[in-house]
Amino acid sequence: MARVFRGPIASAFGCIVALLLLGSLYSSSFLSPEYLLQQLKVASFLGVIATGAMLVILLGQIDLSVPWVVAVGGMMATAATGWGPWGSAFAIPFGIACGVALGLLNGFGVAFLRIPSMIVTLAVNAVAQGLMVVHTGGFSPQDASSPAMRFIATGHSLLGIPNALLVWAAVGAAAVFTLTRTTFGRCIYAIGNRERAAYLSGARTRGVVMAAFAVAGGLSAFGGVLLAGYASKAAQAMGDPYLLPAIAAVVLGGTSILGGRGHYLGTVAGVILITLLQSILSVMQIEEWGRHLIYGGVIVAMLLLYGRAAPAR
Repeated sequence: MARVFRGPIASAFGCIVALLLLGSLYSSSFLSPEYLLQQLKVASFLGVIATGAMLVILLGQIDLSVPWVVAVGGMMATAATGWGPWGSAFAIPFGIACGVALGLLNGFGVAFLRIPSMIVTLAVNAVAQGLMVVHTGGFSPQDASSPAMRFIATGHSLLGIPNALLVWAAVGAAAVFTLTRTTFGRCIYAIGNRERAAYLSGARTRGVVMAAFAVAGGLSAFGGVLLAGYASKAAQAMGDPYLLPAIAAVVLGGTSILGGRGHYLGTVAGVILITLLQSILSVMQIEEWGRHLIYGGVIVAMLLLYGRAAPAR
């Protein structure tokens, strides 16, 4: 554990402490347990989405389809609730399945068609947007979220801990196990370091790439499901605020944007850091364009600091 908690991860946690102290200067309630628990609840939505982004970045790829995959997950899940009791029962898996389908499309374009991930994911993002416009007729979705969606996004089950935070913990535990204890996880790191070497060593690189993009799509859609449950309905632009923060959280936590190096604990730190940063910027009344400038600056700064280091062996 000590080996993991060093370098960029330690720096990220140090910045979290600094932000907490800074926030306490603007509001005396910033360090209260209730406020911190609320911030962790808000961070859970970004955390689920950033988990999928991390898998793709570890491959040395990038997923720019996050905004509308998030929207597809939320909008399709809420649409399913209008199909009666059976639709409500299957709303959450249906929304996630739609995201997995879009992720598979991303993965197929990258793995088999050899299209740069930046291009194919932008194209899939546009396709998803078009499909949702057709689905809604260009109007705001009218369907409401199911009781189950609202329960996992806003409810509390264990010792007053928000269900959304428990969901993120479960997703994170699964991600850590996959990346550290499975052949699939080791292949992701190997492909990120050098895809050809991984292929020559016997790894099914195309299948791993497709699976990683599919999981990323499913997690983005699941994030949309949680957001729809939190707001009780979906919105067409609900995924737009999550692309830059998701990438920034992963890179800020020390995951190399060139692939092959990173630990999930760093992503957790990055998500919490971005969430606290958003909160402080809101308290300081920084406008939206200023927030995007900060996110972009974070990505560039972390790339300069960690992106040129030699890959871990």
